[in-house]
Amino acid sequence: MNTNEEILDLLRENARLSVEDIAAMTRRTPEEVKAAMQQLENDGIIMKYAAIVNPDKDMESKDKVRADIEIQVTPERNRGFDAIADRIWRFPQVKSVYLMSGGYDLKVIIEGDSLKEVAFFVSSKLSTLEGVRSTKTHFILKTYKENDIVYVEQDRDTRQGVTA
Repeated sequence: MNTNEEILDLLRENARLSVEDIAAMTRRTPEEVKAAMQQLENDGIIMKYAAIVNPDKDMESKDKVRADIEIQVTPERNRGFDAIADRIWRFPQVKSVYLMSGGYDLKVIIEGDSLKEVAFFVSSKLSTLEGVRSTKTHFILKTYKENDIVYVEQDRDTRQGVTA
């Protein structure tokens, strides 16, 4: 595994690691690690360092409503799906946009303050965009696991083993 992959793996696991810690873990100098990280940032490979917050425990996001929207679109000549995806991701309510295979073309994750707000956004903004043929909205009721993070409390067996 090359140094950049090692650095990326470590940062994926814990983005708070210091350059010195990463250097020790990869057997590189801090200067080499800092240069590699700077290059990864300049190349657009590392785009952001962020905290993963449990939405059920964060008071600000706890009451937010999230929805998964399936969208069928007519691709534009010369730009395909990119043009409509570009228009969609610019809305501040939109958290993610994916090009999909299967029964629909785009999957969009949106967030709002209420069911009514999300429904209004879908009916007045998304479904009225030129090229959108249909939408199907699925409200997200609970997140169990996302991006390898388990959000639900797991029951732990606290009994002690008995030996004979």
